[in-house]
Amino acid sequence: MRLHLVIALLALAGCKSTPDKLPDAQPSPKAPDLSAVGTTLDVIDSRVAAAVTVAREANSSGKPTVVESELSVAQSFLPKPTEGDLAFARQRSEKATPADYEAQRKKAAEKQKAVEQAWTNLEAQVAANKAALSARDTRIKELSDEVERVRKDKSDMAWTFVGAGLAAIGALGTVFMGPKIGLPLLLCGAFCGGVPFIINSPYFLWVAIGTAATAAGLGLWWLWDKVRDSINNNGEIQK
Repeated sequence: MRLHLVIALLALAGCKSTPDKLPDAQPSPKAPDLSAVGTTLDVIDSRVAAAVTVAREANSSGKPTVVESELSVAQSFLPKPTEGDLAFARQRSEKATPADYEAQRKKAAEKQKAVEQAWTNLEAQVAANKAALSARDTRIKELSDEVERVRKDKSDMAWTFVGAGLAAIGALGTVFMGPKIGLPLLLCGAFCGGVPFIINSPYFLWVAIGTAATAAGLGLWWLWDKVRDSINNNGEIQK
């Protein structure tokens, strides 16, 4: 009885062969596609510039209707101006001095250059952040795999210890209690020691399915044989 209790405790110690799986690392938020945004802005800027250029050409040719139409197309691509900017432009148009217009053109060129530089810096920063996030996700995956490997190694060691314990008990049982008790324990120890290799085998699923099917077949055959024997015995009794 004590021997059976020891076997049961050792078997329970190695029951959990598969450790709890770590939760999957959540992927980093997808970086915004600045190239698509930049392409759209470039298209808008180009079409506004084209409409203004054609409007100036039409003005030189004395086509006020074309000028109005092209400027309306250009304005449709642009956001609504603020009241302050609109008042400033109207005040500038009332003066209409070449010096004021030249000063505004210089400021506009400087702002355009600053915007282009800022956009370039932003794209570089986004690319750097994307690379850093990708490296972080890769590192998290490596650490998760390492934790899983350590847990699996511990589980394999637990089965190995159970197998070794059963083998030792089986050896002692063979010496002191005879082969009928010792040999089954030795076989159980060998099986427990081989559990990690069996589970990790690529053929484990097919072997398990085949074993279950074989066991089911044997069970059905045993049941059919019992039923047949029962029927035959009943027939003989009636005779």
